[in-house]
Amino acid sequence: MSVTSQPSDIRRTALFWFAECDAARKVSGINGLVHEWYSGRIEIDSRAVLKAEQTIPGRPKQPVLVSPLSVKRRKMNTPAGRAILIHALAHIEFNAINLALDAIWRFPDMPTAYYSDWLQVAAEEALHFMLLSEHLKVLGYEYGDFPAHNGLWDMAAKTRHDILARIALVPRTLEARGLDATPAVRAKLAQAGDHEAAAILDIILRDEIGHVLIGNRWYKWVCEQRGLEPVSTYALLAKEYDAPMLRGPFNLEARRAAGFSEPELAALSVS
Repeated sequence: MSVTSQPSDIRRTALFWFAECDAARKVSGINGLVHEWYSGRIEIDSRAVLKAEQTIPGRPKQPVLVSPLSVKRRKMNTPAGRAILIHALAHIEFNAINLALDAIWRFPDMPTAYYSDWLQVAAEEALHFMLLSEHLKVLGYEYGDFPAHNGLWDMAAKTRHDILARIALVPRTLEARGLDATPAVRAKLAQAGDHEAAAILDIILRDEIGHVLIGNRWYKWVCEQRGLEPVSTYALLAKEYDAPMLRGPFNLEARRAAGFSEPELAALSVS
């Protein structure tokens, strides 16, 4: 089925807001969906196989999407340089909103807790996006003023047919890289005197630990359902889908808090 007007169950509504192009409307819609869900005023049809009218999520006309190699370098010693970095982070969070919505509508036959978890993720990613977008305005810019790349969504497209691959290679790989990178970025922003941006990154790191934990929880659940061993299965999936090589330094404390096992952490040192 396709969605042309806002529906009344959580998965169809997630698809509706997935297709929304206006960023502010998408954020508002997610917040409304969260309220409806936790108020018990919206149902769930976990068995429905839904189809989107478009293969990519709705997004505004700006920013222009370019190759990752074409994105400007981010120098911290100027407001414009910091704005480029904040813009890049905001774009990551916008993609993360759509990834969470996609996890809800795309994959049927999961427990209700799965859909509730990813709705929480969508709401928190929406908050992160708005915090960064508002800070970008303080610096004199708007979301869309700089080019951006779509690397995070590329892996989502590759894994759209298998929930195990999706969870293994998006939240547990690409988003988990943020756990490693965020402390260094936060330190650079604070050193440059942008303490407001540093505080936003504190919020993002805190929440992203929870998001990766959700990814780990459902990855292990699906592995158990399929009778698969999680560590060796991950290695096979990473090779099959040509996942990026994991390079340190690794934030082992955050990764432990996010539910990675000691064998998984040990494997990072030899990757």
